[in-house]
Amino acid sequence: MSTPTATRDRSHDEAYETMLHTLSEGSVHVHFDPYEDIAWDAPEMQIDPQDPRWVLSPELDPLGGTEWYQSQPLERRIEIGRWRMVNAIKVGGGFESLLIRGLMHYAMSLPNGSAEFRYCMHEMTEECNHIQMFQELVNRSGTDVPGMRPLFRVASPLIGIAGGYLPVLLMVGILAGEEPIDHYQKAMLREGVELPPAMLRTMEIHIAEEARHISFADEFLRLRVPRLGRVQKHLLAVAFPVLMRWLAGEIMTMPKSMKKRFDIPDDVFRQAFWQSPHARCMMASYFGDMRRLCTDVGLMTPAARRMWKRMGIDGEPSNYRGEPDRTATLVA
Repeated sequence: MSTPTATRDRSHDEAYETMLHTLSEGSVHVHFDPYEDIAWDAPEMQIDPQDPRWVLSPELDPLGGTEWYQSQPLERRIEIGRWRMVNAIKVGGGFESLLIRGLMHYAMSLPNGSAEFRYCMHEMTEECNHIQMFQELVNRSGTDVPGMRPLFRVASPLIGIAGGYLPVLLMVGILAGEEPIDHYQKAMLREGVELPPAMLRTMEIHIAEEARHISFADEFLRLRVPRLGRVQKHLLAVAFPVLMRWLAGEIMTMPKSMKKRFDIPDDVFRQAFWQSPHARCMMASYFGDMRRLCTDVGLMTPAARRMWKRMGIDGEPSNYRGEPDRTATLVA
């Protein structure tokens, strides 16, 4: 005779399988090719290094919100903004490669007939396309950006492989990397920030496909976290905000080589990444959906709440996935 718990688990498994099928079909019928769906050679898509649309938003970018940046001549703001935006794209490609390593390792351990295997392969295909798309934009910009900070670049292959052995932590890490980028790009589009057309089209494609990837990681955790043992859940609850803060910092922080290139004062760099009230509020705003996820699956324990606060990324959970957070704008 089935217990209520067993019946509930079967119901959750069936809903999860249905979700995976829906996501897989979405990848088949609604997908983008980096060379077919971006008219790279069209006149309006040509990248102008002096385009004033490279100027950083004071509301949405932590460096763009500093008095130092806003006091620079327009030509300097354009140059810094171009390097920062293009470098963020290069970092995104590096993170996608880390994600692919972990997902491939995990997928190859799955049994025959696994719906997870099929969706993981779809996602990795899309991430490979994103890497090509990002690198094409970097190349055409003529901006020789470094991408990831040096230590993270060296460690990323090992982090990816380790994630394949620890799928729950892998999915937390995927969300920790994808959520800040997704939140930042959506905010840019939502607020109507003017961007060079090639950058705008790249963001639109990335946002459209990342919605599936984020949904998968989110539902993966909603299914598996409640089934962890008590000690595992306690450790994960405390580790969750640490991973969020660490990976968000790696992905959203400008590398120090660019600080040196543009003679950004030490105190300005520290305030922008992430010591000023505006920058800290901006960082916290990236994780409203993650605070909702942790609340829903029982990971927002008293100890976890203290860690979220200590990491400087605490706040209210989102009411729904993708809810805009205007707190950072208000602080500015």
